[in-house]
Amino acid sequence: MLDNTQVERLEAEAVNSAKTRQPLYAARKKIFPKRAAGKFRRFKWLVMAITLGIYYLTPWLRWDRGPFAPVQAVLLDVANRRFYLFFIEIWPQEFFYVAGLLVMAGVGLFLITSTVGRAWCGYTCPQTVWVDLFLVVERAIEGDRNARMKLDAGPWTARKLMLRVSKHVIWLVIGAATGGAWIFYFADAPTLLGELFTGTAAPVAYITVAVLTATTYTFGGLMREQVCTYMCPWPRIQAAMLDENSLTVTYNDWRGEPRSRHAKKMLAAGQPVGDCVDCNACVAVCPMGIDIRDGQQLECITCALCIDACDGVMDKLGKERGLIAYATLSDYNANMMLATAGGSGPVSPPLVRTAGGAFSDQVAHFHVRKIFRPRTYVYMGFWSLIGLGLLYSLLTRDRLELNVLHDRNPQFVTLSDGSIRNGYTVKLLNMIPEPRTIVVSMRGLEGADMTVVGDDIPAGRSFAVPVEPDRLKMLKVFVRQPADQIRAPAQTFTFRVEDKASLESNEYTATFNAPEAAR
Repeated sequence: MLDNTQVERLEAEAVNSAKTRQPLYAARKKIFPKRAAGKFRRFKWLVMAITLGIYYLTPWLRWDRGPFAPVQAVLLDVANRRFYLFFIEIWPQEFFYVAGLLVMAGVGLFLITSTVGRAWCGYTCPQTVWVDLFLVVERAIEGDRNARMKLDAGPWTARKLMLRVSKHVIWLVIGAATGGAWIFYFADAPTLLGELFTGTAAPVAYITVAVLTATTYTFGGLMREQVCTYMCPWPRIQAAMLDENSLTVTYNDWRGEPRSRHAKKMLAAGQPVGDCVDCNACVAVCPMGIDIRDGQQLECITCALCIDACDGVMDKLGKERGLIAYATLSDYNANMMLATAGGSGPVSPPLVRTAGGAFSDQVAHFHVRKIFRPRTYVYMGFWSLIGLGLLYSLLTRDRLELNVLHDRNPQFVTLSDGSIRNGYTVKLLNMIPEPRTIVVSMRGLEGADMTVVGDDIPAGRSFAVPVEPDRLKMLKVFVRQPADQIRAPAQTFTFRVEDKASLESNEYTATFNAPEAAR
């Protein structure tokens, strides 16, 4: 167990300070975040491994859909206007599924933010994940915080040039891999990879890789926290999503103030002293360059690395963890009222502790049930309803569709025997990757029959046609009705299509037109 003065004090100053805002167009001050260690840092490693693994490996997963469909598990086949997601195939007219997923993502973001603050920003945002990856490379090549600061301030030498070139080359390789992985979602990955290296890929593939390489390198390596501070709108929006029961990373100054590195001297002099030893560890590890002790700031992405750093210091001092912790505003305010005697004076540590040094029973502590409140249930209910609606629609959707267009000119033709003929364009859509034989029949329109233009199909009230997998088949169909059977100038009847193998069917109500004199 260490004394306060034995804890290393890091010379770390907040680059983005809530007390002294930088001019809008000030030059960027470099941030050299120190590597943190703790449960939140381990969780961020896990999230980074999972998210990057999903992004880079998904295009290479295979899924057998039969001989008439692509075998790539996730494929956005824009050229053929198909989206494949494992066993799900989405056609252009079904794009509402994608829109529904985007709405669910938005509602989910509101739900997460209202309960646990900017957890998306701190753990799973692509900007955060790639910045973490770039920092891994930077630390591996240039060292941790002090070594990087010394290298940056030092003169240009052969060693510095070699280290900087190595770092930026690896960053560019990561950027190229990022762009390369993205285009693999839009074509067969193994085939496109071979085309990329042989120079036979489409120009748009090379352009996309180049653009994403540049943006990944620039945002993840050069701009970093500036993307979150100046380019991303979410820091400004998320304030509307928070309330007094939302979890945020909080410096508990009700137990940390007044901060001092000389606790024994202050106590001997009869002065109050808090748990914060002003070691600046929380500032040194912050990737956004802020001091969490200044309070909530739009730059804070709630990555919780400052919690890990502070908990490590508290462990060395033999004090309770949680000086910096996830907390709700309601708990913080309650504890501040306790520590300031109802707001009548400055923070007094003895007010929150017993004579034995333990926390008072009146100190409010977080419990998970506090985040489950009406607002949370509303978001969860809305999110669940959208998901269940999409799932129901997906499970009950038709894979055999029928559309019929009546000839506009002429509306009808009178044949030599006096019968009336109408022309229709019948569209049969087979939405599965298997060939089908579709039976087309008509119901109603007494005495009428059908003929298919261009096919040797005898006139009748039904016929069977083959339809290729995942294809639309268009037929020109004439419907003829004897004059003595016509009952009105406009009669309705039904086209019915059916797949005898799968028992799927669909119907379309059409109109048969005839002249007034034919009645």
